[in-house]
Amino acid sequence: MNVTIRKYEERDIGPMVEIWNAVVVEGIAFPQTEILSKEAGFEFFKDQTYCGIAENPESGEILGLYILHPNNIGRCGHIANASYAVAPHSRGMHIGEQLVIDCLQKGKKADFIILQLNAVVKTNYGARRLYEKLDFTPLGTIPRGFLMKNGNYEDIVLYYHEL
Repeated sequence: MNVTIRKYEERDIGPMVEIWNAVVVEGIAFPQTEILSKEAGFEFFKDQTYCGIAENPESGEILGLYILHPNNIGRCGHIANASYAVAPHSRGMHIGEQLVIDCLQKGKKADFIILQLNAVVKTNYGARRLYEKLDFTPLGTIPRGFLMKNGNYEDIVLYYHEL
């Protein structure tokens, strides 16, 4: 599928909120437990350093997104953090890979020097394969660091990539 990665626009907020909320409701990847309203989504996405979206240029459908922002402040403000979400019906089509590659480029342009992923669920094998394919380095595992939707705790893996 032909996909364009571009900066989000206000008109994209509705589909972005739907995709974000789908991941939150699944309860197996994002730490958030509350879904976003359209209004809260507007504020949330506006407050990021950069938000990229994957769009089908033929239909205009939003297929995925990422957020990029500082991981910390002050003396650690050069380290970025990001989250990626692909619409459930668009998974397995390498959209996530395109989002991560674009995020690495935009992170460098925003003067970050490291991209750190704080909480990749250990059983999220697709994401972990992708990050390792794109030369992210695993830093270690935090046992029982993520509360799954089913109430079980799963390990999380931290990753980083120099920009």
